[in-house]
Amino acid sequence: MRIGVNARLLLPNKLEGIGRFTYETLKRITIQHPEHEFYFFFDRPYSNEFVFGNNVIPIELFPPARHPFLYYWFFHFSIKKAIKKYKIDLFLSTDGYLCPSATIPQIGVIHDLAFIH
Repeated sequence: MRIGVNARLLLPNKLEGIGRFTYETLKRITIQHPEHEFYFFFDRPYSNEFVFGNNVIPIELFPPARHPFLYYWFFHFSIKKAIKKYKIDLFLSTDGYLCPSATIPQIGVIHDLAFIH
């Protein structure tokens, strides 16, 4: 299976909250499932420390999504194009943002329960 992953919060020396959750979770999943290909979609140059194995393919997409308009562009256009180009079967986003026009299954993760309180 080809799994596309929103990896834009995997920033070297800046892992907090969602980034730390993403790092710890995906490191374990990718190592325990070498039979799957994981396409990590970054929005800026990536660090090799996040390429956890031969089954992780890092992809740098444009634009760097650090503003609400750029989030829109990144998830509506850049991710959609990457899903098609790399023939992704499933899209996983650990910050909850999904690609609204994608026709494949998607998993949006909310890593914290603070919103319930």
